[in-house]
Amino acid sequence: MPYTTNDIKSIEAKWQKYWEDNKTFQVKVDPAQKKYYVLEMFPYPSGKIHMGHVRNYTIGDVIARYKAMRGFNVLHPIGYDAFGQPAENAAIKNKVDPADWTYRCIDLMHNDFKRMGFSYDFSREFSTCDAEYYKWNQWIFLKMAEKGLAYKKASPVNWCPSCATTLANEEVIEGACWRCKTLVMQKDLEQWYLKITHYSDVLLEDLRKLDHWPSRVRAMQENWIGKSFGTEIYFKVKDSDQTIKVFTTRPDTIFGATYVVLAPEHPLAQQQAEKVSELWEFNIKSGNKSKSMRMSGDQRKEGVFSGLTAINPVNGREIPVWIGDYVLMEYGTGAIMAVPTHDQRDFLFAREHKLPMIVVIEDPKNPGIKPEAMKEAYVDEGKLVNSGNFNGIANEEAKKKISDWMAENQTGKITVQWRLRDWLISRQRYWGTPIPMIYCDKCGIVPVPEKDLPVVLPKNVHITGEGGSPLAKCAEFVDVPCPKCNGKARRETDTMATFFDSSWYFLRFCSAHNDKEAFNKEDAKYWMTVDQYIGGIEHAILHLLYSRFFTKFFNDIGLISFDEPFARLLTQGMVLKDGDVMSKSRGNTVDPDEVLKEYGADTLRLFILFAAPPEDQLEWNSDGLEGAWKFLNRIYNMVDNRFNAGAGGKPVSAGNLEKDDKALEFERNKAIKNVTQSFEEGFKFNTAISSVMILANAVDKYKGTNAPLLNSAIETAVMLLAPITPHVSEELAAKMGHQQSIAKVAWPSYSEEALKQDTVTIVAQINGKVRGQFEVAANLSEAELRALILPDERVRVYIEGKEIKKFIVVPNKLVSIVV
Repeated sequence: MPYTTNDIKSIEAKWQKYWEDNKTFQVKVDPAQKKYYVLEMFPYPSGKIHMGHVRNYTIGDVIARYKAMRGFNVLHPIGYDAFGQPAENAAIKNKVDPADWTYRCIDLMHNDFKRMGFSYDFSREFSTCDAEYYKWNQWIFLKMAEKGLAYKKASPVNWCPSCATTLANEEVIEGACWRCKTLVMQKDLEQWYLKITHYSDVLLEDLRKLDHWPSRVRAMQENWIGKSFGTEIYFKVKDSDQTIKVFTTRPDTIFGATYVVLAPEHPLAQQQAEKVSELWEFNIKSGNKSKSMRMSGDQRKEGVFSGLTAINPVNGREIPVWIGDYVLMEYGTGAIMAVPTHDQRDFLFAREHKLPMIVVIEDPKNPGIKPEAMKEAYVDEGKLVNSGNFNGIANEEAKKKISDWMAENQTGKITVQWRLRDWLISRQRYWGTPIPMIYCDKCGIVPVPEKDLPVVLPKNVHITGEGGSPLAKCAEFVDVPCPKCNGKARRETDTMATFFDSSWYFLRFCSAHNDKEAFNKEDAKYWMTVDQYIGGIEHAILHLLYSRFFTKFFNDIGLISFDEPFARLLTQGMVLKDGDVMSKSRGNTVDPDEVLKEYGADTLRLFILFAAPPEDQLEWNSDGLEGAWKFLNRIYNMVDNRFNAGAGGKPVSAGNLEKDDKALEFERNKAIKNVTQSFEEGFKFNTAISSVMILANAVDKYKGTNAPLLNSAIETAVMLLAPITPHVSEELAAKMGHQQSIAKVAWPSYSEEALKQDTVTIVAQINGKVRGQFEVAANLSEAELRALILPDERVRVYIEGKEIKKFIVVPNKLVSIVV
């Protein structure tokens, strides 16, 4: 075959050079042209790309190329999310500078992206570890501090002992660090926070706008923000002037509250712990457990009696106050009322510690059941019992009545609680954006003046991986004069969480190398919002929520005129091999470099798009790769052997076509329509490729002599493949006489007239079995089909003497007869 491995290398190198030399994918603001901004979540530069990268960025590239052929001014940029712990780990392990290691990795990825033929505007490329970028991180932080959205406070935090740094709640997955998987503990530290809770309401409400986001992602964000309507109830502590405030969404069960549980971090629990060593030890032990582990439903719940007694405000009953590891200070008020008969965690805790139980909602299937006979908590609806004046009322109705009654008696109030907590951004590491704050004994916390930005990371910092920021040991960085009084002062040595960097990078691409501002307002007005965003669902809460928060902040301070960053979101599936996600630890990776050497980028792109729809998991299949290679050879040979360069490409009018000609022209127009719909209606690339394959079959079967029509069919197949297999398509387009890059050629259009068929093949089946095929005029009525098919010998022999119960017509395709 003429399309060999050597052909691949020369063709791909040729067109990659052409695109670079001609700046094919560089774009600028053009108000006369409709824009389209497609963006894949930018990568962490860990070295050469893997198959997950290949899939993610190929999907984005096909969309970008397709939209450009549809006439859009397409912004398709790339950059690198370059700060973070892995670079520090590499520095420790290999005794290299984190910057040197990171930029070497960036060079490798940059070259791999070019080898894949991705249509990036590389003139906008940047890395978040560039001082020219993180200067604007610091500027944004200062603007947030001005508005009271960036602040410092002391609190228990999630601490990863392996990374020796703090983690936001969102970064703790199943009790472990999201990056290194080490179990997380609790630690008290002074930390910097961003007040994302200021936007709780609007972040929740505006999820309704995002109707082109996967419903699963919206649901995950809604649950994380966690708006709860309920009642705050006041439990007085016996023989004390203190009150324990409890938030509950189940005020209907208040008469069944038989004890109160405090979080170990609750001030009252801490106060008691100072008096009793057992409580102190328990609080320390609980504090070292991760929040996720403490909240997990399958973990045994531990607790100790605090020595305090509270008064249930609705019935005056004295109930014990416990300290339990399953209550968190961050959620609600840090205290819960325990109703063991109607909450499963309370039920298990009460059984474990032999605490009293009272049924207050009757199970209609087990009326009068005693608590000791219950096998689990009853959590469904029912009427109230043992609830004073509220007995007999349906529990849903009782929620409001009891809440109103407590509000009147000043024993509680109706209120709203949120699960979302402010975002902890302090990290005790070197390789991140320095937080632009200075500490002065005289002036307090002083922001770095804007004119002094960026606060640049110093070189030659000794990184050991031990606890605390390496910057704290660098005197030339730490010791500075106070911007206010010029006295001795010291810099903040924590750096920012890397999610800060990625919460606004999509805006920086609009003005990538602007040294006067984070982004130009007019550029952002033209390019934003991102029309199509692509990335993994693992970022549903972290990156996507933070990006929405930043966008709303920028809107509030007048930098932009929109409040959501991403119009559409596509979450691609993982790449699997042998049923597992590809990973080095499993030993089941496939190196893209090896595939590129043997098959080339276009074959890899074709396979990875054909193997599964973008949202689904993709199982690696070497046979599928070989099939993609053979199909590209087939298209290559089709142009070489059947395209008549001297015959032109415009078919004669439809009215003068022969039967075979009409069939080919029908398939050509059908392919254009189907591929266009596959792209427009959910990016179903696998069905788009199938449609091109059907057109290729039609070209192979064509026995007519209309060379212009045949040329047009072959050219259409190449153009439909252009976004998917750009190198081969460029080469074949040049062979067919195109003078400009196919990336700039208009997407083919189809004719509805050509899709109208004079004749169609109707399949006739009787009781589910095919009995014949009939070439008939298109769009015949049921009566006409009856008259034509029923007398035919192929059908008549099976229906003679029998009753026809059904005669079902699928227009232009099928007649199904039931006898």
